[in-house]
Amino acid sequence: MVDFISGRLNQILFAGWQHFSLVAQCLILATVLAVAISVLVYRNKKMVSVANSVSAVGLTIPSFALIGLLVAPFGFGVVPAVIVVAFYATLPILRNAVVGLSGISPAVVEAARGIGMSRFRTLLRVELPMAWPVILTGVRVSAQMVMGVAAITAYALGPGLGGFIFSGLSRLGGANSFESVVTGVVGVVILAVILDLLLVGLGRLTTPRGIRV
Repeated sequence: MVDFISGRLNQILFAGWQHFSLVAQCLILATVLAVAISVLVYRNKKMVSVANSVSAVGLTIPSFALIGLLVAPFGFGVVPAVIVVAFYATLPILRNAVVGLSGISPAVVEAARGIGMSRFRTLLRVELPMAWPVILTGVRVSAQMVMGVAAITAYALGPGLGGFIFSGLSRLGGANSFESVVTGVVGVVILAVILDLLLVGLGRLTTPRGIRV
């Protein structure tokens, strides 16, 4: 195992960086999309129900099946990987964003409007900061989930550590096949832990002190 890692250290580190970058960028995109959609629907009970249903049903779609469907129109490579990871990343964040915004007391919103805040400013300065801890919880859940999904996108030749896993599985029983799989799996776990710690730090920096208390 040591020989396998030392002989391919640069390759492993590069694949790890690609994997982390893919997940981080898709998380940012998913957060923007999820918050934007939740802002549009959270005041309408029917639309909230639709958003929750979509997020629940979307998670039941097998990632392998979705990747296979996307290979035909987009081919192999980065594009289907980004679409799949961003799609799965959006779903938990959307659910939490809707819950967070819907759970804010109407009295708080009325008080903000009563001191002269516009509807947009109330959303930006009051509702979103209060809902942010719930949204961030969704981001953390999403990050752990799509870290594994990103590995599966190697099936469509997507970037990241999944290549080591699929390479080892394709020649199981051959030379270095076990080491290749373990390297990919352990690497994904390590990246998931690092990303979660970064998100915890982000939460401490971005959550208003009054809400933390």
